[in-house]
Amino acid sequence: MSEVTDVPIRTEPTAEPVPAAALTAVLDGRWASQREQARRIELRHREPPAFDLDTAAHRTRVTEQLRELGATGLPMEGFAAAVGGADDIGGGMILMEMLGYRDLSLMVKAGVQWGLFAGAIQALGTEQHHETLRRAVELEVLGCFAMTEAGHGSDVQSLLTTATYDPDTQTFDVHSPGPAARKEYIGNAARDGELAVVFAQLVSGGADHGVHALLVPIRDADGRPATGVTIGDCGRKAGLNGVDNGRLSFDHVRVPREALLDRYGHVAPDGTYSSPIESKGRRFFTMLGTLVRGRVSVSGAAQNAAKHALVIATRRALQRHQFTGAEGGGEVLLMDYRAHQRRLLPALATSYALSFAQNELTSTLHDLWTARDAGEPVDDRAQRELEARAAGLKAISTWHASATIQACREASGGAGYLAENALPQLRSDTDVFTTFEGDNTVLLQLVGKGLLTDYSAQFEDLDWRGVARFAAEGFVGAAIERTVPRGVFRRLGRGGEGVRDRVWQLGLLEDREKHLVETLASRLRHARSGGADSFTAFNSVQPHLLHAARAHVDRIVLEATLAAIDACDDPAVVGVLELVCDLHVLSGLERDRGWYLEHKRMSDRESKEITRAVDALCVELRPHASTLVEAFAIPEHWITAEIAQPDSAY
Repeated sequence: MSEVTDVPIRTEPTAEPVPAAALTAVLDGRWASQREQARRIELRHREPPAFDLDTAAHRTRVTEQLRELGATGLPMEGFAAAVGGADDIGGGMILMEMLGYRDLSLMVKAGVQWGLFAGAIQALGTEQHHETLRRAVELEVLGCFAMTEAGHGSDVQSLLTTATYDPDTQTFDVHSPGPAARKEYIGNAARDGELAVVFAQLVSGGADHGVHALLVPIRDADGRPATGVTIGDCGRKAGLNGVDNGRLSFDHVRVPREALLDRYGHVAPDGTYSSPIESKGRRFFTMLGTLVRGRVSVSGAAQNAAKHALVIATRRALQRHQFTGAEGGGEVLLMDYRAHQRRLLPALATSYALSFAQNELTSTLHDLWTARDAGEPVDDRAQRELEARAAGLKAISTWHASATIQACREASGGAGYLAENALPQLRSDTDVFTTFEGDNTVLLQLVGKGLLTDYSAQFEDLDWRGVARFAAEGFVGAAIERTVPRGVFRRLGRGGEGVRDRVWQLGLLEDREKHLVETLASRLRHARSGGADSFTAFNSVQPHLLHAARAHVDRIVLEATLAAIDACDDPAVVGVLELVCDLHVLSGLERDRGWYLEHKRMSDRESKEITRAVDALCVELRPHASTLVEAFAIPEHWITAEIAQPDSAY
């Protein structure tokens, strides 16, 4: 790539001050009204996450909060009008995302009930399940999403639980054949769950038809475990102790034929199996699409937890003085130290970028699923792209949350370690986000699979070894498909100079993604030609595949940010967001510049200029720091940290 020219470091703000509300409007996006409704929710049990509550008391309080939340009617928005909803899938997901600002145990409990349990019934069931769905939505029945097993974890296709159909009794026999088949970490199972969506290998007519979901009662009317059901309690966890995670095992539990959620797989009274999707592999991935909703919600909630931490740490940095500055001057604000700016402001910029990508992802899911529910043909390629993007953004967002909350904790000194200042609880509660709803490393492998196979339907039956064979034997061109309209890029000329040139920035990310995917396929071909079997060949390039997946997500996050800026018609807001975008992308390039230098995609001079530009951008954004965090519009009574209060003694 052509070398850029030096640009002098600017030390004064280059964007006009803007009101926080103007930035909030851009961040809130398409579902701004739903976000405002969520901000106005008043719960009687609205105390902050209580670090001193025991497990039983915390679970009780979160269940009370869940019922109060249900009484507002907002969680029902995402469901069909036929069951009392508003047919607003995106709006319903926004509520789950907004709960990330509050008690994350409540967010997870709500996500299990409305996102996973009721969401699976809606996505996989048919009209005969509408009454059960209505009861789930209105909290008449509390439920579980029983997929993960002790023995296979993320390998859902290899689950051991079976559901064997008996035509004589027209029932399914749901059975856990051994300890490895025990359902693990199941939210709502230990205390409150009454009914579970259980994923099991469906056997009918002597044939195994793959993983399907059934409704299985796990407690009787008196709250005792149902006949044949063993329930265990996962006990105290590092965080999220308001959620009653449990274990479920089934000893030949009989459920009626109608318990099968049969949108994609139907069993007739005589045991004949039929499906609108002939391919077993494609059918599995279609049903697994129920996880997408949960992953998108977890991504948004994690981002909001990181924003909450940034509000706390930034407010403290704007009122805490430490050490004397220039000769004759007074003590210096923490936020005026360059090292402190470097701790917080790049993470703040990335939080904005991830928010824009999250908004775009939610819109895509809403539009695709709304069309599907209206009876329109499912665009298989679009569905696969959605699933890959949800997997990638969930991974990057939750890793970002972990790193950002930890940075905010450290930036707040000893005060940040005090429970009263919320940061330890945020850190503990979000830690598991990197592994639930899909382990992040496994999710990035799903993204990599999509890059290798171009999301084509004909490859859906391929396991990882099949993917390796395809990539090794077929042609992988790694064509970059931009996710925003071409017009956005025609207007990129308004970007900055040098390393702030938007075309140069995007070009680097595109080039890295293309190179990594092409060399990934090349390495697979080389391994196969050298005699390695398909699994060994794929296994040998896993680290490279993860780099390619990360490069892909980095690129689409930048594109979403550019699209959000392009859609904004307020020049002052655009000016601030341009700085935010620059800091996000350049701090990422600084992090990865070793790769760019090794592959001669960046010169030494450009590498040094990037560091100078990140420093300069921190200075330029320093006057906007308070506005940028206030634009998250977290209601004040949700921000309980003492160090975030205006009159804090810290």
